[in-house]
Amino acid sequence: METQYDIQGGAIPGGVTPEDMQYQRKHNTQGDATPRGVIPRQEGGQPLCLQCHGGSSGPPGGRASPTVWLAMGSGVVGRAGTGVDNVDVEAATRKGVLVMNTPTGNSLSAAELTCGMILCLARQIPQAAASMKEGKWDRKKYMGMELNGKTLGVLGLGRIGREVATRMQAFGMKTIGYDPIITPEASAAFGVEQLPLEQIWPRCDFITVHTPLLSSTMGLLNDSTFAKCRRGVQVVNCARGGIVDEGALLRALQSGQCGGAALDVFTQEPPKDRDLVNHPNVICCPHLGASTREAQSRCGKEIAMQIMDMATGKGLAGIVNGQALSKAFTPQTKPWIALARALGTVLHTVGKQVQGSVQVCTLGTPLWEAGSYLMPAVATGMLAGGAQKEVTLVNALLLAQEAGLKVTTTHGDMAPEPDGSAGLLQVALQGTPHRATGMVQGSTPVLRELNGATFKQPAPLTGPILIYRTKASEPSALPTLAGLLGKVGVHLQSYHSSGMVAGEQWSVVGLSAPLSNLGELKPRVMEVFQLHL
Repeated sequence: METQYDIQGGAIPGGVTPEDMQYQRKHNTQGDATPRGVIPRQEGGQPLCLQCHGGSSGPPGGRASPTVWLAMGSGVVGRAGTGVDNVDVEAATRKGVLVMNTPTGNSLSAAELTCGMILCLARQIPQAAASMKEGKWDRKKYMGMELNGKTLGVLGLGRIGREVATRMQAFGMKTIGYDPIITPEASAAFGVEQLPLEQIWPRCDFITVHTPLLSSTMGLLNDSTFAKCRRGVQVVNCARGGIVDEGALLRALQSGQCGGAALDVFTQEPPKDRDLVNHPNVICCPHLGASTREAQSRCGKEIAMQIMDMATGKGLAGIVNGQALSKAFTPQTKPWIALARALGTVLHTVGKQVQGSVQVCTLGTPLWEAGSYLMPAVATGMLAGGAQKEVTLVNALLLAQEAGLKVTTTHGDMAPEPDGSAGLLQVALQGTPHRATGMVQGSTPVLRELNGATFKQPAPLTGPILIYRTKASEPSALPTLAGLLGKVGVHLQSYHSSGMVAGEQWSVVGLSAPLSNLGELKPRVMEVFQLHL
């Protein structure tokens, strides 16, 4: 099952589906941050990132369209916080702009607010304080309950959920929970017994949610689930508006099935329908989960460090829309990404087409998880020089799909070398004889096979190169090329030829500089291509 954590830190019942991700882009209404401006520009005048600081309300429409800063050529959008609802991630991806967030920066603040909400529900502290300000002394009206011995259900056991659980255990609460990703053994280590949702509803005195807002979690607490809960259950939502069905919650409050609710988030922010806000058993805050000085400072520092690490090539963290890029910063994967891009370029050039299906096949133990980041790298090579501009690892698969190119990946455990220490990458244009196979020697990407012809010595795929095909009966191509290079002062850096296949041979020539005119060579070869890799 394909799974993914939400950016807040909770897990998703049943995992994440493509429909979930589409739903999240359309309906997520966190609205907890407002763009405040563009941080200083990089050398050359291009803005490095748009920094978004946490706030209680978002811009009109719930998020800011990045049209302006995308047009300026921004490369990174840094969200100094968790949610990215105020960034049009799809538009950023299309432009090849990387979106980062700081998913851990406000976890403690959100967890502490949740714990405070639970305490306030148990003792009706906000209502009692408001009564005192009205000049009243209603000691009997605000009879509360102890938390000791009560059962707390935690839905979503990511960073925030587990912090809430461990803190409330200090009050003597029994903590049970649900999370399809965290194993029962892992949650038991921090004191949470995992149960199916159907067993959680009737056992809880308090329920707190810490999941993302997806189609699978929208209305997780609804009329049906409230009916299964213990009468008088107390509900806390400091995660995302919409996880608790607000209409169902109001009905449960009115009937007494729900004894109280504490809400920091709403389906619409600020909420226009005031029935929930005005209910006497509801405690509300204007989305304050991350609104602490410590969280804001931590998030700001984290996003700055993430951008600096990216700019200096140290690493990549907090990626929202370009997970493939995180692999591009390790010394082990950089040459493989360069190889994948080069093979994509070679295949596109030799195959003379972009549309169709491309199969990316990895072989060998070192590459068993490499398909996820090699696919977009191959796509960047396939789209190079086409109508699409600024093709990057961030937007390559999206642009490939729009261009009619389907990129898929498979893996084979059979090692290409006897000791299994090397990997092999093959890229094939399905339905055609065109395929290219390569590997990494040291840190250099090399071509091992092209359209079934194996090179005696793998050919380096770096810098300016010529690739040409000749018949066995035409031995004068290389002398002609040498004469051409001498005339224009370009040096031959390397020469590699393949074995014969059906009386034909491929050659790869490394050059010190590109050639401006191949007219003298073309009559001697069947086809010739010039690339700069």
